Amino acid sequence: MFQLLRTVGLRAFSMASETYTSGTHSAAFVTCPNDTVARDLARGIVERKLAACVNIVPAIKSIYEWQGKIEEDNEVLLMIKTRSSKVPALAEYVRSNHPYEVAEVISLPIDQGNPPYLKWIGDIVPE
Repeated sequence: MFQLLRTVGLRAFSMASETYTSGTHSAAFVTCPNDTVARDLARGIVERKLAACVNIVPAIKSIYEWQGKIEEDNEVLLMIKTRSSKVPALAEYVRSNHPYEVAEVISLPIDQGNPPYLKWIGDIVPE
C-alpha cells in the first residue's frame, strides 16, 4: 500500500512541478490525398525529429475552392505535435515531399496540456 501511495504522490508532485511556457510547442495540421502519402509523410517527419508524434486521422471530407471551382475530396489528416521552432522546417519538409501543388501546413500554438506529455515532446524534438 505504501508503494502505491508513494508512486501516486511522486506522480502528482511531478505533474505539479513541471513548468511549460505557452506556445513552446505547436499542433500542426496537414491534409493528404490518401493513407499511403499520410504514412510516408508521418514516418519521415518523426524519423527526422521534426515532431514527436503524428496522428493519422482517416476519412475526412474537405470542401474548398481551387482554381475558381468548388471541390469536394476525401482526404487524410495529419495531426502533428512539435516544437514551435520546428514549424518552418516541418513546412519545408512537407512542401518538398507532398504531391499537392499547394500543401496545407498550418499550426497553432499549444497553450496548455498534460505537463508530462509536453515535456515528452520537448525531450523528443531537439531545439
